[in-house]
Amino acid sequence: MTAPGLVDLSADDARRLALAAQQLVGTPDRRAGAGGLVRTLGAVQLDTISVLARSHELVAYARLGALGRAKVEAAYWEGANFEYWAHAASILPLSHWPLFAFRRRHYLAHGRHWGEHTTSVSRAVLKRVRVEGPMTATDLGGAKKTTTWWGWSDVKSAAEFLLASGQLTCTRRIGWRRVYDLPERAIPAELLHDDLDDDACKLGLIRLSARALGVATVADLADYFRLKKLEVARLLPASGLVPVTVPRWSAPAWADAATLAGGLPRGRHRTTLLSPFDSLVWDRARTARIFGLDHRLEAYVPKPLRQHGYFAMPVLAAGQIIGRVDPARVGRTLVARHVTVVPAHATPARTESSAIAIAAAMREAATWVGCSSIAVEGVEPASAAKLIRASTAS
Repeated sequence: MTAPGLVDLSADDARRLALAAQQLVGTPDRRAGAGGLVRTLGAVQLDTISVLARSHELVAYARLGALGRAKVEAAYWEGANFEYWAHAASILPLSHWPLFAFRRRHYLAHGRHWGEHTTSVSRAVLKRVRVEGPMTATDLGGAKKTTTWWGWSDVKSAAEFLLASGQLTCTRRIGWRRVYDLPERAIPAELLHDDLDDDACKLGLIRLSARALGVATVADLADYFRLKKLEVARLLPASGLVPVTVPRWSAPAWADAATLAGGLPRGRHRTTLLSPFDSLVWDRARTARIFGLDHRLEAYVPKPLRQHGYFAMPVLAAGQIIGRVDPARVGRTLVARHVTVVPAHATPARTESSAIAIAAAMREAATWVGCSSIAVEGVEPASAAKLIRASTAS
């Protein structure tokens, strides 16, 4: 695997390297905690949906186990990270600040992000934060919703433009509210003034993506930090990444040389529920290619059209995705609205082993979120229902 030039990988090799890059093989480094996880993954996506827990909490749980949720939240905002638009709104290591200069310049040049605001409002918001210190949208008086679909006032829109363009930053939240501050107060000077041109920024992000993904196509590399595929393809020759082939992958792939030199990963696999926003599975096409699972978040799909549920969570076990669980919390009961064992036409023995693993993942998740019982509603296939219910009974 370390020979120069084109490297041949099996589909199984690629899957194992992807899992290792995402910290889902081997013994997790609990001493580094959630903060260390941000540095390894490069980005942890944030989202407003909270079912068992917020998605960024679920990402840490999937890798580190049942750490206290308050401890996870504190680790994310301990002063070593900031929030910015990466794959989506994401927690990022402070060391990544220079790499997003190209995106900040883009928003500054366009004069807007989402929503509408005037230049005078932006100036007023910036002045208040400069004079009065870090502030939330509520502090700024701009949290009141408007009739626009995203529900942002002009003050909130201005604050978000200032964040996107780098005139403000966010290194902590209070509850679910961003705390806006001046970059010069929150970002170390050596990072704040490390001015990279656009290509240097994108090359840095391409290399980070490759390390976080293990093995990746151009589309994968572009998706991780929302770059353009044509730009990634243009910059690849300068990236230092090694071209690899993977059977049945329809596009050429690439890997970090150090990843290949490290050999195939060994160690235990996590059995866990995954957030749909987890970086292992957030790319639908890549998830289908690596795990054979066509999975999408259905929270924004009309209820009658959902196949697997509002927040169906893939279940990872033994390095494979073996099912889906659509969970909810009702009091101190974890309710599995819908459980699916995959693949649909598995042998009875495989269906049985998958059902046992899915039940184990639900039991651990229930304990973590403080549920004392589990109620299982729909199960596919029906032959797995009795075993899953028996294995999750109190």
